[in-house]
Amino acid sequence: MRRHLGAFGLLLLVAGPLSAETAAASQPAHWAPQAGTSFSIILSVAPSKVTTPAEAVDLDLFDIGASTVAALKKQGKHVICYMSAGTWENWRPDAAAFPPSVLGRPLDGWPGERWLDIRQLSVLAAPMRARLDLCKRKGFSAVDPDNVDGYGARTGFPITRADAVTYLRFLAKEAHRRGLAIGLKNATEIAPSLLATVDFAVTEDCFKQGWCAVSKNFIARNKPVFAIEYTDNHISFPAFCAQAKKLGLSPLLKTRNLDTREWRCP
Repeated sequence: MRRHLGAFGLLLLVAGPLSAETAAASQPAHWAPQAGTSFSIILSVAPSKVTTPAEAVDLDLFDIGASTVAALKKQGKHVICYMSAGTWENWRPDAAAFPPSVLGRPLDGWPGERWLDIRQLSVLAAPMRARLDLCKRKGFSAVDPDNVDGYGARTGFPITRADAVTYLRFLAKEAHRRGLAIGLKNATEIAPSLLATVDFAVTEDCFKQGWCAVSKNFIARNKPVFAIEYTDNHISFPAFCAQAKKLGLSPLLKTRNLDTREWRCP
């Protein structure tokens, strides 16, 4: 749903391998959001001026310009770049960078979108690095990689949970190398393997589907859980707010097309 690493390698120098601590210290600092950080997400429009009281704002990597990101940062906000890391979208400017060999079944309900074979890191590494470069160049603080839970869908490939963990670790390594924080979108089944790797979580429909408490381990590590619910599910908004407060989540109610409308808990 949505808008609805390989393991870290050793860095070698002529003098010999760096320790894990030295390698980590050599990376640029990245945003480390804390549990309870307020959140907004706007994907179906590309407004020149985004208005929201949220501390963190999730916007489309390709549709949003650097000037919008800079304006939001001047307001003290952290801006997250949304990109689909697990599917191919035929309308994106880099669509030709993905060869037919990595394109799988269509994503149900999303015309022009197909699952990616995330096992083929040798093919996907270059376009994903280019996207992260663009995210950094536009001034974003973090990346929200969507559709990484293909192991539970009919993708056309035998993708496993282990494949997803490997892929997320690769993305996290590359994001952190660029000074970008990174989140885990849904994919709760692999969250325990990635708690130490990612910087926040983004959930969709967890209240409606009854699994919000699964994300409590993020809160225990003081990492925020940006919990999105949608108006078309006709949930009890007060009950959602009460549960989010109890669990320490950052709740948000949106329309499914993720336009500028949003409802925030009191």
